[in-house]
Amino acid sequence: MFPAIAPSTPRGRRSDSATSSMFTAESSESFPSIRVTSKVAVDDTNDLGVGLSGSEDSGNRKAMLQLINRLRDTGVQTDIDLPMIAVIGNQSAGKSSLIESISGITLPRSSGTCTRCPTECKLSQSESPWKCLVKLHFSTDARGVPIPVKVVSFGEPITSKSEVEDRIRRAQRAILNPSNDPKQYLEEEDLSDESEVSFSKNYVSLEISGPELTDLSFVDLPGLIASVSRAGDDRDIELVKSLVTSYIERPSCVILLTVACETDFENQGAHHLAKQYDPDGKRTVGVLTKPDRIPAGDEHAWLRILRNETEPLSNNWYCVKQPSSQDVLRGITWSEARRQENNWFSSTQPWCSLESQYHQFLRTSFLVRRLSVILSELIAKRLPKIQEELSNAYQETELKLRALPKPPSSDPVGEVHHILRNFVRDLERRVAGTPEEDGLLQTIRPHQQDFKIAIRRTTPAFVPCEKAYEKELPEPEFLAHEDGSYGEVDVDHKIYVDEVLDRAQNARTRELPDNYPFVVQHAYIKQIIRKWKEPAMDFFDEVQAILKADLAKLVDQHFAHMGNGNTNQAIQMVVNDHLDEAAERTKERIQWLLDLEDNPTTLNTHYYSDYKDKFLAYYKACRDERDLVTKLQLGRQAKRSDEREGLISTALAGLNNLGITVTAVDLPKLLPPDPIESALNIMASVRAYFQVSYKRFADMVPMAIDHEMVLGIQKGIDKAIQEGLEITGPNGYERCKGMLEERIGVVTARQEILEKMKRLRAARQELKRLM
Repeated sequence: MFPAIAPSTPRGRRSDSATSSMFTAESSESFPSIRVTSKVAVDDTNDLGVGLSGSEDSGNRKAMLQLINRLRDTGVQTDIDLPMIAVIGNQSAGKSSLIESISGITLPRSSGTCTRCPTECKLSQSESPWKCLVKLHFSTDARGVPIPVKVVSFGEPITSKSEVEDRIRRAQRAILNPSNDPKQYLEEEDLSDESEVSFSKNYVSLEISGPELTDLSFVDLPGLIASVSRAGDDRDIELVKSLVTSYIERPSCVILLTVACETDFENQGAHHLAKQYDPDGKRTVGVLTKPDRIPAGDEHAWLRILRNETEPLSNNWYCVKQPSSQDVLRGITWSEARRQENNWFSSTQPWCSLESQYHQFLRTSFLVRRLSVILSELIAKRLPKIQEELSNAYQETELKLRALPKPPSSDPVGEVHHILRNFVRDLERRVAGTPEEDGLLQTIRPHQQDFKIAIRRTTPAFVPCEKAYEKELPEPEFLAHEDGSYGEVDVDHKIYVDEVLDRAQNARTRELPDNYPFVVQHAYIKQIIRKWKEPAMDFFDEVQAILKADLAKLVDQHFAHMGNGNTNQAIQMVVNDHLDEAAERTKERIQWLLDLEDNPTTLNTHYYSDYKDKFLAYYKACRDERDLVTKLQLGRQAKRSDEREGLISTALAGLNNLGITVTAVDLPKLLPPDPIESALNIMASVRAYFQVSYKRFADMVPMAIDHEMVLGIQKGIDKAIQEGLEITGPNGYERCKGMLEERIGVVTARQEILEKMKRLRAARQELKRLM
């Protein structure tokens, strides 16, 4: 065991009294203002790295180190970059011996790799008797998955150094078996070597205080592995490298690099890893170990490293000499080891012959003092930035917490019914009509117009001339002001007047010669009505799809963040079922309207008669072009002579003088009888009825869809959801509670955020103590 003593001040060391300075850090509103007064030299413009000037203000240095230790105890190092010293080295590089000489305790020794998890040492000078507290810090589970930071005290405080080695060994077993209760390893007599993981990011913390210690904190990391034994796992090589990297890649990490002099310098992987993350050597302190094992003739190369001539570091290289294994076995004390080290460097060539300015880089005591200065200086330099990072991290964490769904209510029934009422209210507003461009009714309207056009295109294509004498017909002018663009007519299924006459005559039974049965008109009308079902159902399908998508969006807005997601899915199913019921009623209404049109009738006799007369005149005019009046009716395609125009005007004036008010449109009615006028009458009757019926149908189908399906979806929707989710029965409370149960991902995220906020608040409180 190594009882610690205070290191002596090195002879010939330069004075640091002229390098004092003061720090001031201002915080945001979230954190208190901090003023740090330090005699640690800090120069932000210094590009040579930290630790170049010393500090004799041990009290202030102690305050800096204690602050960082308290911050690390909060676990906030997982959120922000805290200054620290990480001890790294290859396996068997003398790293454990160095730690023992610095801390004055004995670490567990075993074959193979000794350190399988980080060990944090917090050394604090105190007037109280020597004491050691052991704690376990867990931040990952057995699979390496992050968990909320947990700090566990491992046993009662230790007051005898002889008990430390066994306690550390047990603490490491607990760390390597995170699924088990740590107390199991504290009380177990025969400690097993079995473990869940071979290496772990979780770490053991040693808080050591006593009158003979120097204020210093550092983390001892597992030694880098070059190869594994036959029973080992090759993955451990990268695992340890990744673990070490996670520490030294941080900008505020001082790298304490141990290099064994018995091994070729270039073959030591720890050096290459440190250089990878600190290529300029600004935050690396080199330590040469085992100088007594340097092969004869190689001393010059190692002296060049110590003099910073090769592989230069801003904070220099140091050389230490630890007791041999035989000395340790015989129970050499710490003070004896330090005297032995001092004598060795004072009497052994070439070390004793070094220039005087390099003697300060020999011996463990000088290294410890320098590390304490470097770390405290780095802390002082980082404090303003730490405060800023804490403030930013706290604000960002608050935003993340607000972005999460609200936690489950203590009144699940009331909460569920409140959300349901809001949904029904927004649904009623949506189907009633909103002014937005993407409103439900605005989305349906273009499809409604397409439906009307599709029905209008089923116009019967009657041709008032024989098929053998087909000619191009003009558009009926009297329709232009009614429907705007008339749309395409099914010209591939033209119905010629002679076909109509043949059908009428074939349908006659016992009628008089100038009469034809209504069955002819009825047949033509039914032929038209059969074409209406397809566009009507197409329009229905389009509206149903729009309504379904709109409902899904509305349900998501109200229920997507509710519970674990099952509630949203369940409500989607209930709402879709309710929509399907409304859709079935709507389809029945559409079929009912189609059935009504199967029996042609209208009470709008004036409208029907007016159209029939106009179509009859139009058909007659298209057949007879023998006089000028007819040509005028056909569209006045060519220019007429003044003489013919005068004759028409004279004829109309004469009729008006007789008290008969007519226009040029009415003149075809005065034409002599046409032998197939009965067929023209049938055509005019069917065509006039189409004008009446298509407009009626084009209005009634959208009205039925709107009433039964669009407006109808809101009817009874709240009752349907309540019954579908079974939230009104005897198990209503449990059902509502289950609906609000959050996704495991949300629960985990909230726990992590709350844990982080707890760490940040604790860190804020620690910073307040410096005010």
